[in-house]
Amino acid sequence: MADLFAPEPSAAVPAEAAPLAERLRPQTLDEVIGQEHLTGAEGAIGRMVAAGRLSSLILWGPPGTGKTTIARLLADAVGLRFAPVSAVFSGVADLKKIFAEAREHARLGTRTLLFVDEIHRFNRAQQDSFLPYVEDGTVVLVGATTENPSFELNAALLSRAQVLILNRLDSAALGRLIERAETVMDRAIPLTEMARDALVASADGDGRFLLNQVETLFSIAIDHPLEPGELAALLHRRMAVYDKDREGHYNLISALHKSLRGSDPQAALYYLARMLTAGEEPLYVLRRMVRFASEDIGLADPQALVQCLAAKDAYDFLGSPDGELAIVQACLYLATAPKSNAAYAAQKAAFRTAKETGSLMPPKNILNAPTRLMKDIGYGKGYAYDPDAEDGFSGDNYWPEEMSPQDFYTPTPRGFEVKIAERIAWWNKLRAERQGG
Repeated sequence: MADLFAPEPSAAVPAEAAPLAERLRPQTLDEVIGQEHLTGAEGAIGRMVAAGRLSSLILWGPPGTGKTTIARLLADAVGLRFAPVSAVFSGVADLKKIFAEAREHARLGTRTLLFVDEIHRFNRAQQDSFLPYVEDGTVVLVGATTENPSFELNAALLSRAQVLILNRLDSAALGRLIERAETVMDRAIPLTEMARDALVASADGDGRFLLNQVETLFSIAIDHPLEPGELAALLHRRMAVYDKDREGHYNLISALHKSLRGSDPQAALYYLARMLTAGEEPLYVLRRMVRFASEDIGLADPQALVQCLAAKDAYDFLGSPDGELAIVQACLYLATAPKSNAAYAAQKAAFRTAKETGSLMPPKNILNAPTRLMKDIGYGKGYAYDPDAEDGFSGDNYWPEEMSPQDFYTPTPRGFEVKIAERIAWWNKLRAERQGG
């Protein structure tokens, strides 16, 4: 796997005074780490580069995942002039100047890739100003945002650009980033293995943040490898605690998860406190709790997922330390809720069957028929509208003709799934009666 900030060839390495992130910046798209689903041969960016044609894009992802780097390398890969602008510091006058320059370059035969960092910060009118220049090919627009484009960008702009989602950098990728920095600096970072893991965990997927912390550590005199507590004191940032038994970041989240699953609210609260007081990112804990709500509780208590998402919103609104109480509330709710993995098991079974059965056509009676031809060949014919049927249930068959009905989801006899099981049993009885067997 390539690295996000791979070192340049020795002849092209910047002066030693350059920031570490610049010295480690990739020189080709192949060197970008963590976004292979986009930059690989089968990814959207990889295919565009191979074809030599680039459409307008919105790069959506967390901070420090390579959005700016990818945009710059895209321009090089397809031979476009790179024109960066930040929505934080630019206004209408700046945009007009950029568009005028792009038109002049286009007249001379060179198209422009206009990279707009934090594009969501432009207002609706400013976003609309891009449209004519995108439509006539004056610029290829590549916008970067950490916010959901569906909510922050105009529908007109979104309809002319493809949204690509960048992943957070995982711990393995961040670890390799440190290794690259050590190679360039020609010495090891002055941390114990546990402190090194704590530093990676504290970055929460942000490569830029990690490199800034690494550069700080390389810039000061340290006479011995630092332990996690010493690292936290030096960087003025609380680190996840790794005790002498090496019970670290992933051990603690595992302990929290299994305490929740085991319906022990006291132990779950203890491990939650261990993580938060040690400096674990609250949003990381919330992400794991949201996953738990669907995987281990599911429809046994549908409110579990709602509680977790409400806790996330409350934390976003209040911040630390006030918002951490909402995380505690969600934790206690999960621990005391009835448990069921029926939805999780149903997902795996359904996905497996979907892959095995390929592209079987649904029965014609439930296909949409927007054209005369489709109606003539039977699409939608005989469809039973359930709200008009007796008991609001037609008992019709919705499975492909080549496939027998399957049972993916089996509710447990716990919590709300008791009611769901009763409904399914009732529908199965009616279906058997109305289908004649």
